[in-house]
Amino acid sequence: MATMQKLSIIIPAKNEEKGISKLAVLKELYPEAEVIVVNDGSTDNTKAVAESWAKVIDHPYSKGNGAAIKTGARAAKGDILVFMDADGQHQPEDINRLLAKIDEGYDLVVGARDSSSQASKARLLANTIYNKLSSWMVDHKVEDLTSGFRAVRAEKFRLFLYLLPNGFSYPTTSTMAFFRAGFSVAYIPITALKREGKSHINYIKDGTRFLLIIFKVASLYSPLKLFAPISFFFFALGLARYVYTYLDSGTFTNMSALLFVTSILVFLIGIVSEQITVLMYQRTGGAEMRESNLKPPTKK
Repeated sequence: MATMQKLSIIIPAKNEEKGISKLAVLKELYPEAEVIVVNDGSTDNTKAVAESWAKVIDHPYSKGNGAAIKTGARAAKGDILVFMDADGQHQPEDINRLLAKIDEGYDLVVGARDSSSQASKARLLANTIYNKLSSWMVDHKVEDLTSGFRAVRAEKFRLFLYLLPNGFSYPTTSTMAFFRAGFSVAYIPITALKREGKSHINYIKDGTRFLLIIFKVASLYSPLKLFAPISFFFFALGLARYVYTYLDSGTFTNMSALLFVTSILVFLIGIVSEQITVLMYQRTGGAEMRESNLKPPTKK
C-alpha cells in the first residue's frame, strides 16, 4: 500500500454475487485495509459471499448506488476512501496506483477508463459528451466523469455527502463539487474488465438523468456559465426579431420585447445563483476549517 494512512475500501453491491466473489483478494492485497460491502437490498447471495472477507452493512431495501456510497462513507474509519464497483470491472491491483497519486498531494483520484473499457459505442459516445460538457463547466479536463473507481480523502469527501444523489450519479456530483471547492483532482488510466452479471443501468433513463445532473451541478458549480449563453440566445432572437420587423414595417413588436425581457431575467437569475453558490461553498469551507480545528494538535 502506497500510503501510510488508514485505508477503507467501500463497495456498493446489489445482486452482485458473481462479481463480488472476485474481490475477496482485497484482504490479501491490502490486509491492513478496512473493507466495507454495502448490501443494497440484494435478493441473491451477495451478502453471504462477502461476509467471509468484508464488513457487510445491510440496507433493508434498495436505496440506490449513491445511497450505498453515503452509507459506506459514514461508516468508514479510514483517512482515505477507495470506492469500487462490485461487478468485477475494477481490478484490485489498480488501487495502489490511486493511492500513489493521493500521496502526491491530490484530494481525489479517479480511474479513467480507456475506450476499450466502454460497454458499447453508444455508452462511449455518451461518456465523451459528458466529459466534454463538464470540462467546459469546470475549466479543467475531465477524463472520466462517471467512473466509480476512485480514491479520496475522507474528510473532504464527507463535506459533500448532502449533495450526492441516491442513484447512479454520485461520481458526477462529487467530481464537479471537488473542482468547485478548489480541491486537487487527478486521473490515472485504467482498463475496466467486462462486468459479471446484468447491468442495473437503464441507458435511456439513466443517460437522461446523467445529463440533467450535469446541468444541475453546473448550476451549483458555475451558474453563469449555464445561464449566460441562454440569456445571450434570447437576446439574439429578440434583436433579430426587432431588426426584421423594423426593416419590414418600422415597428417594435411585443415578441421582441418579450424576448429581451426574458434575456434580462435569465441573466439576473444567473447572477443570483452565482451568489448563492459562493455562499454555499463558503459554508463548506467553513465546515472544513471547523473540522480541522476540532482535531487534536500534533505532538512534536
